[in-house]
This record gives sequence, structure tokens and C-alpha cells, in this order.
Amino acid sequence: LQCGKGFSHLCHLRAHQQIHTGERQFCCTICGRSFTKLSNLKAHRRVHTGERPYICTDCGKRFTQKCNLKRHQRIHSEFTHSNV
Repeated sequence: LQCGKGFSHLCHLRAHQQIHTGERQFCCTICGRSFTKLSNLKAHRRVHTGERPYICTDCGKRFTQKCNLKRHQRIHSEFTHSNV
């Protein structure tokens, strides 16, 4: 299985190889869904726990993932700039 990609660290190569092999070693004990990365499993668990650790400092809205908070925060910055 060679796709031509190169990696400077073996761990990055191993992680990339999972794309080709379909290997998903991190499994949710609640629903059985599996993931290639532990960080993705941890984020997924929040679906079951309801945990929303990322909080907007402007309005208090909470999010399960940091990327969703960042996307939401653009609403506040766009609103501020449009009122200037």
C-alpha cells in the first residue's frame, strides 16, 4: 500500500496507514463506533455524556468541540464589524 506520501516521523506514517487499512483501534464502549485516533473517540464520547467544555465568552453558548466554538465566535466578530 503505497500512495506516495512521505512522513518525517514513524508515528505519523502509522497514523496515515490506517486510512488505507481501515484499522480503527479506538472503540466507543457505549455505541460501538470506532475511530482511528484516541482524540476522536474522546470527542465522540461527549455525544453520550452531554459534556460541552468549550464556552463562548461573549454569549455563554457551549460546544462539544473547539472548532465549533471558533466557528461560532465569528458570528460575534462579524456582528461587531458590521455595526461599526
